[in-house]
Amino acid sequence: MRTDTGEIIHLEDYRETDFVLERVDLTFELDPTDTKVEARLIFHRRAGVPADAPLVLDGDELTMTGLLLDQEPIAASDYEAGATALIIRNLPESVPFEICITTALSPQTNTQLMGLYRTNNVYCTQCEAEGFRRITYFPDRPDVLAVYTVNIIADKATAPLLLSNGNFLGGAGMGDGRHFAAWFDPHPKPSYLFALVAGDLGVVEDTFTTASGREVALKIYVEHGNEPRATYAMDALKRSMRWDEEVFGREYDLDIFMIVAVSDFNMGAMENKGLNVFNDKYVLADPETATDQDYANIEAIIAHEYFHNWTGNRITCRDWFQLCLKEGLTVYRDHEFSADQRSRAVKRIAEVRMLKAEQFPEDGGPLAHPVRPTRYREINNFYTTTVYEKGSEVTRMIATLLGRDLFKAGMDLYFERHDGQAVTIEDFVACFEAVSGRDLTQFALWYHQAGTPLVSASGTYDAARQRFTLALEQMVPPTPGQPTKEPMHIPLRLALVLEDGSIATPSAVTGGELTGDVLHLTERSQTVHFDGISSRPVISLNRDFSAPVNLHLERSAAERAHLARYETDLFARWQALNDMALLALVEGTASVRTGEPLTIEPALIEALLVAAGDETLEPAFRAQALALPSESDIAREIGRQVDPDAIFSARQQIMAAIAEAGREQFAALFEQLAPSGPFTPDAASAGRRALRNSALTYLVVAENSPARAAKAFAAADNMTDRIHALTTLAHRFHDAPETTQALDDFKTRFADNALVIDKWFAAQATIPGNGALARVKALLADPLFNPLNPNRVRSLIGTFAFSNPTGFNRPDGEAYRFLAAEILDIDRRNPQLAARLLTSMRSWRSLEDGRAERAKLALKEIAAGAKLSADVSDIVERTLKS
Repeated sequence: MRTDTGEIIHLEDYRETDFVLERVDLTFELDPTDTKVEARLIFHRRAGVPADAPLVLDGDELTMTGLLLDQEPIAASDYEAGATALIIRNLPESVPFEICITTALSPQTNTQLMGLYRTNNVYCTQCEAEGFRRITYFPDRPDVLAVYTVNIIADKATAPLLLSNGNFLGGAGMGDGRHFAAWFDPHPKPSYLFALVAGDLGVVEDTFTTASGREVALKIYVEHGNEPRATYAMDALKRSMRWDEEVFGREYDLDIFMIVAVSDFNMGAMENKGLNVFNDKYVLADPETATDQDYANIEAIIAHEYFHNWTGNRITCRDWFQLCLKEGLTVYRDHEFSADQRSRAVKRIAEVRMLKAEQFPEDGGPLAHPVRPTRYREINNFYTTTVYEKGSEVTRMIATLLGRDLFKAGMDLYFERHDGQAVTIEDFVACFEAVSGRDLTQFALWYHQAGTPLVSASGTYDAARQRFTLALEQMVPPTPGQPTKEPMHIPLRLALVLEDGSIATPSAVTGGELTGDVLHLTERSQTVHFDGISSRPVISLNRDFSAPVNLHLERSAAERAHLARYETDLFARWQALNDMALLALVEGTASVRTGEPLTIEPALIEALLVAAGDETLEPAFRAQALALPSESDIAREIGRQVDPDAIFSARQQIMAAIAEAGREQFAALFEQLAPSGPFTPDAASAGRRALRNSALTYLVVAENSPARAAKAFAAADNMTDRIHALTTLAHRFHDAPETTQALDDFKTRFADNALVIDKWFAAQATIPGNGALARVKALLADPLFNPLNPNRVRSLIGTFAFSNPTGFNRPDGEAYRFLAAEILDIDRRNPQLAARLLTSMRSWRSLEDGRAERAKLALKEIAAGAKLSADVSDIVERTLKS
């Protein structure tokens, strides 16, 4: 099951290990460049395994300095230590035995940020997916579970804090300036969940009393001085713990729960048992430095990692092919938590926006793969939106198909049946079949077939028979390795909206199964009849985005406007508005490309302004209604021969028309929603700020002057308003003196705060137009740019490549060549980061011919690079493959 060699790993080749690992005792003697690790591993041979079978342990860039079997040296002829494996032969046949391995590490020079590394004088580990093999030789796979005892020895002055998984056993000084601490985790876990942190950090402390009355110590460790900025994270943690008890019946199981925030981290966070390690951007927040989106992200990711305690830790995945079993399921859980904490409709809109912007292009391009892949070359490249976000949608569909009560019963059975095990998708699905009696074989195709299904629908109404007939057809497009697909089980929430806005209730339904408001599409083609419909309805299909599909349903502008006015499902109401805007933007792009005048349906402007002014709707929803589809949304809808400049021009023209028509309304909103008290991060206040900033954006467009945005920037008393005004200035008036002044003021004010300066880099990286590349290159030379910090690289290079369609997709291809050079440079020190940046080019084939050819040449430059990592070579080869 090793993947670090670049070989292709296949699901069908899975088999259990020959040896069972019973327990792990680790001793770390920490030193920046000469750390000693002693691993004592107790094994026994699995029943039926031949006596001559060797023990094979994974390794990566290890220096082994000692090897013992039952405390005796192993003969050189009985083992082989290579670059990727340690193979030991002639082992006891029927009794447990101990292997003791000593390795030497240099955490200070570990720029991959995998295994044990040192950042800002703090020792830290990251072991998912295969980082533990960079610490010691080990059966480094998720189905190898054992209990761990960990002893940590370090210099007390530089590392007064010594943390690992589980419960604290004790510690003491050692008389030579060093001290030690011991930890024991009683819950068997795989090596990817191991964690160690050592250093000098501040702490925020609290307690939580569980449903059964146990008191759990809660500790969040941050750099000294940042303690006040961790209070919201602590609050989010306590709310997460209570919610998981109340909604899923899951109680925490250790005496202590710890979070450590570090600044150099490849991921967002890591759910190590009892000791979560976080990228500090998802822990630290205050009104001066964090936006409303930062607060929402902290809340969601704190919850996500905590929820992993049961969906990922207590029950883990058998192999990495089952990654969605922990990630997709836990994303679903954190989405539900956020929906309960905030606005369910607004949260759902945000989820679908993200899914369509990130996962749909992945599903439609060369990197497409099933939610559960059957093969991979580098597992780090499968931490994707398909596994996470589409995996969450699949879980959501199970809940939709079965209903709340049966879904809850299925989850309860899953926790009861598989606690302490490493399991598969089949194990998970079987629990829902058991409680419901429903055969989910066809539904399980969502796990196995890649690609976004296309559902085509049309409706006819027979007034004489009072019958509405809905014709449905589904098609799953071919994807790499899967040229043909079977029909899926697609749950479609629907409503038949009558002329007066009421929802029709049919007297009979034939031709398909309707459970409540959920229509089950299971055939390639289905015709469903709804009888007892008194007048011609407007059909609302896939309400609440009940299935992650592309929907083609011919509707008139009047029908869309009808739904935008009357739909009671707020997501569907937003979808109707968004569909109206998207159609106008696609048509407008075509007009720009042909040189024809761009025309805008008055119904679109009217519908948007009605929604913006409807005070029965929460401000956050109104802000979402005013947010036009993004340039990437438009490009995805166009699909081929995409011209980013034409898209940008059309979007600007339509935005200007809306801004001019609603100028007075936007001015009134901007004044009406002015802050009246101190900043609070609650959802209602965040919604008011979002709507006010939407109004500001349109006002600036209508006035075509930097004055209002500059004034808003100067008056802002929180980061949400400040960064919005700065970005508005930079994007629309990037050469204006007001913009230069605001950028300079922002940099001066926040130069010492790395997370805020990331926002300063990102604001400039997204300035549209051909000048963007020169600006990004200049920012690379800025003293505040740190090429070793993943957050900083993502804020500038990543933001430019992923979020600046006109700047990155220059017709001359120079930005593609720039990215190629940067990826080759980054790959030498951090392959994971380089590979993720490279996925920004996944949709290159959809561009118009000239750009596509230049993108291809840049990809070939990367492919020809010397000593490519497995991470990057895997992505570039799949991206280039036709």
